[in-house]
Amino acid sequence: MPAPFGRRCARTFPGRSEVVIEVTVTDIRVDRQSNSPVVLLRERAGTRVLPIWIGPAEANAIAMEMQGMKAQRPLTHDLFKQVLQGLGGELRRVVVNAVKENTYFAELHIHRDDHVFHVDARPSDSIALALRLRAPIFAADQLFDSAAIETGEAPPDRSMDPQSLKQYLEKLDPQDFGKFTP
Repeated sequence: MPAPFGRRCARTFPGRSEVVIEVTVTDIRVDRQSNSPVVLLRERAGTRVLPIWIGPAEANAIAMEMQGMKAQRPLTHDLFKQVLQGLGGELRRVVVNAVKENTYFAELHIHRDDHVFHVDARPSDSIALALRLRAPIFAADQLFDSAAIETGEAPPDRSMDPQSLKQYLEKLDPQDFGKFTP
């Protein structure tokens, strides 16, 4: 059962326990220093943002889903969604759970009947898939402690009109995204 929205929760998995925070995908930006796309994960009920550098193809897949755009032919994430559903699986959650040598790691939690599968995956692919399947996304609390940016602002109101949301996102300082030191 997914954790309640906006709360930290302790999740216990075989051989480990971790505290995770539910996040939302707020935006995709380009880091001016590296010219690489950065996906921004924001605490659902907090003021911290976790930037994760991703590839251009994955950034495009995430952006397309966020904007409700569909490709003429299925993208890899669309194909995986169809296969997963066709085999009777359900993506219950995505957990961005670690960073090692500036590389983030994530895990897909797939349920089928009474079986649970934890699949190692890149965060960018995991996020693209979670958006397509409307699955919640979580990040380990330790990642927020080591790599998050404090915005000092309350989460955006979901009822914001597009112009207000754009103005809110433009207030985030892109220079902060180049200061990643896990």
